Amino acid sequence: MRCVGTGLLVGLASLSSASCAPTAPAGPEDAVVMGALLPFSGSESAIGRNLEQAMLLAVEDVNAAGGLDGRPFDLRSRDSHSSPERGIEQLIQLLYTDRVAYLIGPEENDLAREIAHDVKALDVFHMLPGYAAPTVARSETRGGRMRLAPSSLYVGCALAKLAVLEDIDTVNSLTARDDYNIGVSSAFSTRFTSLGGTLLPSVTFTSGERTYTSQIKAASASHAERTLLAAYPATASTIVTEWAVSGRPGTWFLGPALRTEVLIANIPKGSLDGFLGVSPSLSLRSECHVAGGAEETVDCTTGNAAAFIGRFSRRWDGEAPLPAAHFYYDGVVLLAMGLVYAQATTGTIPSSGYELQKIIRELNSPGHDAASWRDMKAAMAKLRAGIPLRYVGAAAEYEFDDYGASKHHFMQRWTIDGDAFVDLTPVPVDCVFRQ
Repeated sequence: MRCVGTGLLVGLASLSSASCAPTAPAGPEDAVVMGALLPFSGSESAIGRNLEQAMLLAVEDVNAAGGLDGRPFDLRSRDSHSSPERGIEQLIQLLYTDRVAYLIGPEENDLAREIAHDVKALDVFHMLPGYAAPTVARSETRGGRMRLAPSSLYVGCALAKLAVLEDIDTVNSLTARDDYNIGVSSAFSTRFTSLGGTLLPSVTFTSGERTYTSQIKAASASHAERTLLAAYPATASTIVTEWAVSGRPGTWFLGPALRTEVLIANIPKGSLDGFLGVSPSLSLRSECHVAGGAEETVDCTTGNAAAFIGRFSRRWDGEAPLPAAHFYYDGVVLLAMGLVYAQATTGTIPSSGYELQKIIRELNSPGHDAASWRDMKAAMAKLRAGIPLRYVGAAAEYEFDDYGASKHHFMQRWTIDGDAFVDLTPVPVDCVFRQ
């Protein structure tokens, strides 16, 4: 088990951590506790600490802005071990032992799905910042789920749009058999064919196999102009390495889960140079301008994201936030804003996750004045005065659909050059669909 208690008093600039022992104090008795499940060990351990740092920074910022009428927020983290079997035990601990009313994460799609029944039964508020989190597909009257990063539908749509912009006529996919990657592949295929492209025979596989030689051969046999590699980094690195060694022709599209140093560090240098991928754009909508024309050229500035990277790096000894960390920071702030506003307007905080989700959705209506993560003190003061504000966060200007899913308008296009990722112009997401 890993558990971190921030225990910040209002106005303190430093962050204190509690022991991970089960008997260690979790923080101030009156703290508003948020529970998080993150991969601190196992195959995804490289990202866990970074995401936790983003949430701890958010806790520090909202507490410095007054907390919940003087009550501090506190973060209690547990380790998913990058494992569905071990992770579910820690999720159960958060819900039934720690009795958290506000759950953030997990990163793992299957874990989030497995716990959905309990979230609904307990009427817990569930914030899903991760790329691979399940889609929020329907309204509920118990349990409030919100998704911040673009869903597989947005990703697939952007990849199909990218294929058209690249004048690609035929595609196929090499896809891991899990909910998220199957969803990305399906959305990509559906949108690409609707745009007039031709889908050639695709191949699926089970992650964790010793070799993927037969699957690579089968995917290559279609002679598609571009193959979507829809997989997580550990498996994708094996596939790319075997593909490079085999000398087979072909070119790739890469999904957002593959924008990680873990992939680059485990493939032959240069083997993915020039291939294109997409991931969530961290430019605010107001920072982007669509030039128009057939190519739909998008120009975006990156001042907001750069400011957050600077803030994060100063707080954590020069370490930079992962792109996903921007969403985890925002998840904490959105939750805090909803609680502060509810307290101000009703005299109490919602006992229902469903009610809190509704409040956060309504706060982020386009007609409300904006509140930036850069000035939390001013934002919290207005919320405490009962003034509704929409949130301009570290990752996005938030607006939610009726189901609690954040709306996205652009995806970031990127490529690989040696051992580095290189950002290119963003891609507009203009698909019309239900989450």
